[in-house]
Amino acid sequence: MKRKLNWNIGGILFVGLSLMMLAISCKAKKEMLSHSFALGDSAFLLDGKPFQIISGEIHYPRVPREAWRARMKMARAMGLNTISTYVFWNLHEPEKDVFDFSGNNDIAAFVKVAQEEGLWVILRPSPYVCAEWEFGGYPYWLQNEKGLVVRSSEPQYLSEYKKYINAVGKQLAPLQVNHGGNILMVQIENEYGSYGKDKNYLALNEKMFRDAGFDGLLYTCDPAQDLAKGYLPGMLPAVNGLVKPAAVKKLVRKYHNGKGPFMIAEWYPAWFDWWGTPHHTVAPASYAGELDSVLSSGLSINMYMFHGGTTRGFMNGANDKENTPYEPQISSYDYDAPLDEAGNPTEKFRIFRSVIEKHLPEGETLPPIPASKSAISIADIQLTKRTYLADALPEPVKADTPVTFEDLHQAYGYVLYRTIVDGDKTSTLKIDELRDYAIVMVNGQPQGVLDRRLGQNTLNVQLPAGRDTLDLFIENLGRINFGPNLLKNKKGITRKVLLGGQELKGWSMYKFPFNNVNDFKWKAVNGHNRGPVLLQGIFSVNKVADTYFDMTKWGKGVIWVNGHHLGRYWSVGPQQTVYLPAEWMHTGDNTVTILEELKDNRRVVHTIDHPILDSLQK
Repeated sequence: MKRKLNWNIGGILFVGLSLMMLAISCKAKKEMLSHSFALGDSAFLLDGKPFQIISGEIHYPRVPREAWRARMKMARAMGLNTISTYVFWNLHEPEKDVFDFSGNNDIAAFVKVAQEEGLWVILRPSPYVCAEWEFGGYPYWLQNEKGLVVRSSEPQYLSEYKKYINAVGKQLAPLQVNHGGNILMVQIENEYGSYGKDKNYLALNEKMFRDAGFDGLLYTCDPAQDLAKGYLPGMLPAVNGLVKPAAVKKLVRKYHNGKGPFMIAEWYPAWFDWWGTPHHTVAPASYAGELDSVLSSGLSINMYMFHGGTTRGFMNGANDKENTPYEPQISSYDYDAPLDEAGNPTEKFRIFRSVIEKHLPEGETLPPIPASKSAISIADIQLTKRTYLADALPEPVKADTPVTFEDLHQAYGYVLYRTIVDGDKTSTLKIDELRDYAIVMVNGQPQGVLDRRLGQNTLNVQLPAGRDTLDLFIENLGRINFGPNLLKNKKGITRKVLLGGQELKGWSMYKFPFNNVNDFKWKAVNGHNRGPVLLQGIFSVNKVADTYFDMTKWGKGVIWVNGHHLGRYWSVGPQQTVYLPAEWMHTGDNTVTILEELKDNRRVVHTIDHPILDSLQK
């Protein structure tokens, strides 16, 4: 009995010693993998040695998760050593206190894939991102918190912001370079100097980031003309848009105790598009000299964008600046970037690669450029099923006056507003503060549209004798993502509706958020001219490859394939195609669903093997 007891004690001691040695070994291994990243007087210091950041922006939600690694291999092949990404609050907390870091929202997995591919990461969790993204990244429900003011020290905002950044910190703080990860540095706020100048608010940002576990290098970024308002004393100020090395150095030294390092946080070798305006392109040769000059001067740089991808779902933003019209952005975020919308290298990619190659350390070479993806056109797809939205109305919300999307607790999509009016006349309909696009129907028959982009808010309507049903099918075209009107971002009918100068009362609101398209009941296609319609068809492929739906002859709407929301189309252009990545197709049968708002007589959809991003139509 005594001998057995001694053996048990010895066994326990042995196991305990083994566990202790394992813990020490793991800690030593972690310390060995950890790096230091710091500010030198003129350069960044990685493990004490000068390090020039050559970075490109890629946003994880704009690329299918299945394609993240392929895009990063392209980044390495062009010569990038770092990628940069925003973190999008409205994706990760779509409803208050409901967090989502799964699937395409798994930002931690995105960062880890970058590390596996030999790339460092610059993280930009702001929480305001701009980025041509819905509400600049803010979740819609913030507008339901009475008195909440974004980008301010208002207590409710700070409370919600803190919950968000703590959730992000749990995902990403362990992946910082000083903890064995690959996140070199983290940006607080985002071009704040273009919006405000409250240094106390910026200091609160820094504290919340530190409290969330971001204990590495923090920095700010602002356009040159706004840097004085947007930088935080003691923190590295990075510059956006300025490319002359001498000017960058002079500006940074002015606000950073006469020292560097020097970082162009956003260099724009291209630009984004919005509906109804020409596609933006920039000749790559004109920007090669800029890139060469920056790298020759030892400055670090982040090109916005290296790869844009696609703004899927209803997540595009909009501009609405003083003395300019409302400008909702298109779904394609091709951006005329070095990698095109599908992730293929362009002439710009090859020219930039040749510039970067000139500045590689001696003995270092770039990996070969991966092959471009194949693209196909598929035989015409017959749309054999349909359902008019008028036949698929959900339970209504009733109110005396119209209710906004936010008050209906609906983030995106559409709402059908219905009321009953006296007919036997022609009268002028006016929507006060339409946001953003309305299809006007009387007794189920479309009579016209109103478009906020064009400043339209009135329409003459024909009302037959008797009591008539007036329907207003309202679309959220994207909340403003930049400027002071961030605080004026509610959607739907935000004030009132007048008919012949008289305010209309007694409304029923039918919600169509289109979170999925599986709940609709389908019928065989027949009839037409009854307003917005869902159409569905099946197509088969023997081999998956990228393709593009050619919507040139269609009107306006949205496309889903196999449940994936691919984005919007609109005949006004410049985008006329909708990109379907191969990663979201499968061999055999695939299901395409189309919401067509204007031309309900469409029965066939075509695909082609290339995008059309530069065609405007009246």
